[in-house]
Amino acid sequence: MGEISLQESIYAFDLDGTITRKETLPVLATALGVDAEIALLTRLTMEGKLDFQQSFKLRYCVLRNLPIGKIHDIMEEIPLDSAIEEFIKENRDACAIVTGNLDSWIEPIVRKLGCRCFSSCEIHRPEAFVPDICFVDKGEAIRELRIDAKRVVAVGEGANDIPMLAEADIAIGYGGIHKPADEVISLADYVAQDGEELCRMLNHL
Repeated sequence: MGEISLQESIYAFDLDGTITRKETLPVLATALGVDAEIALLTRLTMEGKLDFQQSFKLRYCVLRNLPIGKIHDIMEEIPLDSAIEEFIKENRDACAIVTGNLDSWIEPIVRKLGCRCFSSCEIHRPEAFVPDICFVDKGEAIRELRIDAKRVVAVGEGANDIPMLAEADIAIGYGGIHKPADEVISLADYVAQDGEELCRMLNHL
């Protein structure tokens, strides 16, 4: 039996604030008129002052009141970084989204990009008023991607990206929308400040 041929590299991208030009949850919050509350939770989470899972559950309990059709309409209009979008579309088989966001919410973005996606999901239980959330394990996502490649390059900016950056062969901190968390900068092999710089870097690694 011949050896399995591995891809040279797989590129794993965080979604919110990396692929997208806006954080998606605050945009959803605007539709509900709860901008300030969601913005505060998002900022504290990005800074690592609030645990991502705890923060997301709080935001989810508010935002789940939006009909899923409305959420999809909003997600369709979320602007993407044009350079990163082009890179992913040109390298779909070698790219993946790794996000703590919900699969049911981000489906329009994933469909538009056409690459693999590792995300959180809802678990509906008959006895529960609010669904549970099964959170993506970003480190495990990188380990799964490595099965198909010689190396995995991970790109992220927030504290919740640390597990995937730590597990990746090459870690890139991204500052296109937010300043990367201090822990991300300490961990990163490289730091890129915008999508064009990031994609030039990816093409030359």
